[in-house]
Parts: sequence; C-alpha cells; structure tokens
Amino acid sequence: MAILHAETFPEAAVRSRAKTGAADAFPPADQYGHALFGAETGGPEPTCPIDRHRLVPPVFVPQRFAKLVELTREPVYRDVVLETTIGGFRSMLPLYVSAFGSTEAASVALGISASRQAGRLGIPMVVGENVMPVNSYGRLEADAERSLLGRISAYQAEALEGYGGVVVQQSTEDADAEVWNLVYSDPNALSLLESGRLAFELKVGQGAKPGLGGMTLMGAEAAERLAEAYLLDPVVGNGQVLRSSSPGSFTAEILKQQIRLMRNNYPRARIWVKLPPARDVAAAARVAWEAGADAVTVDGAEGGTGWAPRAFLDQVGLPLGECLRRIETAVGCLLVSGRMWEGARVAKSLALGANAAGLGRAALIAVDTDPDNGLVNLVECLALELQLIVSALGKYHVEALDREDVWSPAVY
Repeated sequence: MAILHAETFPEAAVRSRAKTGAADAFPPADQYGHALFGAETGGPEPTCPIDRHRLVPPVFVPQRFAKLVELTREPVYRDVVLETTIGGFRSMLPLYVSAFGSTEAASVALGISASRQAGRLGIPMVVGENVMPVNSYGRLEADAERSLLGRISAYQAEALEGYGGVVVQQSTEDADAEVWNLVYSDPNALSLLESGRLAFELKVGQGAKPGLGGMTLMGAEAAERLAEAYLLDPVVGNGQVLRSSSPGSFTAEILKQQIRLMRNNYPRARIWVKLPPARDVAAAARVAWEAGADAVTVDGAEGGTGWAPRAFLDQVGLPLGECLRRIETAVGCLLVSGRMWEGARVAKSLALGANAAGLGRAALIAVDTDPDNGLVNLVECLALELQLIVSALGKYHVEALDREDVWSPAVY
C-alpha cells in the first residue's frame, strides 16, 4: 500500500511509470486508432528555465551518417548508447539515486528497496547525511535495516558486476560520528572499495533549503539522545521536536582543504561534493574540481525529499537551469538533481552541461508504488525516452548531447 504523497510533484505520472515501465513513454495503447494526439497548449507558463527550453533535432545529421557507415545499415533509436561514467563509476545510464537523508519517508523499507533496485540497474546510489547519527551504522545493531550499513548491504546484494557504486554523504555533525572512517575500514564495504565503487560526498548544501542544514522531526526521547550534536527546537509542537543540522561554514580555502584532506585520508575512495543552488555555485564548483573532486553535484531549487520551511520551497535558491547557465562549461564531472523523472528534462540537463541526473522524489515514489520493481520500471521508461530523444537529435551516445540540441525562447 502506498504511504507517500507529493502534491507539488507529478506523483501520478511517476506511479504510472513505476507500474507500467517503458510502455508509459507513449499514450495508452488502447487509445491507438481512437484518439488524436498533439502538443498541449494553453497551460501555465513554466517557471523553471529548463522547462522553457525545447529539444531541437536537426535536418542534417552527420553523426547518424557516421553510425550508418559503422553499422552498415540505417541506425535506430535502440542503437543509442546510454552507458557513461559518473564521478569515477561506470554506470549503465546517466542517472543516479540521490540522497534521501534521514527523512522518515526512506528510513526503513523504501530506502532498502531503492538500494536494491539501484544496484540491479547498475547506477550509483548516494546514502544521505545523518543516516548514521540518527539511525546508527548497523554493524552490531539488531535493527540493522534502518542503518547506513543496511542500505549499503542491500545495494551490494543485487549490484551489477562492474557498474554503479555507493556514495556515502557526510555533513558537519556526521564528522563527529566518523562516518567515513567507519565505512572505509569496514570489511562489509571492502568489496566496494577494492572494485573502485565507493565514494564519499561532502555535503556543502542542498536544493530544498539552501543555506540551512538538514532538518527532521522526531519524538522527545529520540531527540534527547542527539541533544549534544544538533539544534533541537520544539517549534512544531504536538510532542515533536525539530532537529536541525548546522549548514557548516565554508570559504573557498576551507572547501579546498576539506577536499584535499578527503583525498589524503581516503585515497581509494572517489570524492564527490554536493552544492546548493547558490548564487556563487559556479565559483564553488570550480574550487571543488580544482581541488580534485571526482564529481560535483548541484541541487536545483526544485529538488528535495526532506523536511523544509515553506518559504524556502518556493522562494529561496536558484532554479537548476540558472545554475547550469552560470556554470556554463564544466571542467569536471557535473551531476544535477531537481524534479527529475522523465527523459526530456534529463536530456536538456545533459545538453546544458551535466553528465548525469539524480532521481530523488521520483525514486521514492516509484519504490513506494512497487517495492520490488518500481524504480526499475521508472528508469526503463526514462531510458527509452532518452534513446528516442538522442536518436532524434542525430546522435548515438548520450555523452554527445550539447547546447546546440536545446533552444530557449528567453534569448529571443
């Protein structure tokens, strides 16, 4: 039975994909021959810059001709290659599962389901900050499935050989819990480390509430256990306490030294950095890449799965499209997240400079719909759309997407 709802997200469309799979890339088959299909008009003007862009196929397609010569036949959309590299990991698709953090929506069954299916798909998965301080590490605890190790183990159990990877996120309070040290030295994570499929992500900020740390609600008893590590505020009432993380204090030099310290302390792990949709996002990304980060993740203001103040959800932070415009030319691996659930938005993001897109709310809704195959079905539908789009643009590898493939009315 579904337990989640997302009123500001296309929940019904995601659930349909989680049930139907790739077939949902098209209108219902029972309408074929009875309904006439065309573009929808008269709707509200999109507020996100990415949604205002359109993908624009060309008439002349030299890359298609080159593919024809290679194959000795006319290429079709299923010839499009989606395999790529994400933050040092081989991935079957230009997708990864974003961090869910310690939000109650993903603390137990859904987080485990998402982990298993991400492993099966051969795409990377990020385990969010605060999972260990709030839910424990899991090496000795009886209720290990709630823990960080529970998610890592679930991913490994169904991981596709040679593909994907686990990314463990850490924030200011997590440093006190020595999350990375525990994972790096744990025999349970050794296979990931030896196969080059373990990364650590430094969380500088997030899309849903840029400038703030992570927030969750909890009962008074649980809050008391965390009193020394977090700000606890009874503002919400009803016997619950708002637990807030510190956002951390960063300058360019502090960020640079943090990344260098990570590379020095964990030489066998990949290093990722997660940035909020901040006004200086381009400068921060450049500092991270120059310091040696394998990937920089940018959360658009449209992103977020956890608890956040209402004012932040609608009025704080740059839209993802503006973040991509400011970064313009990525000098390293650029990952993006924020309202990703279908192929066109992902394709536009890739054309605008990203290397891969993260599934957050969409992944949670998918596994909430079908704990066994919901995420797999959603991703299969998205993958088909990507192949159709990339082929229509006259290209046959997802990495070939470029700014020439998108048009925006904003420049006219």
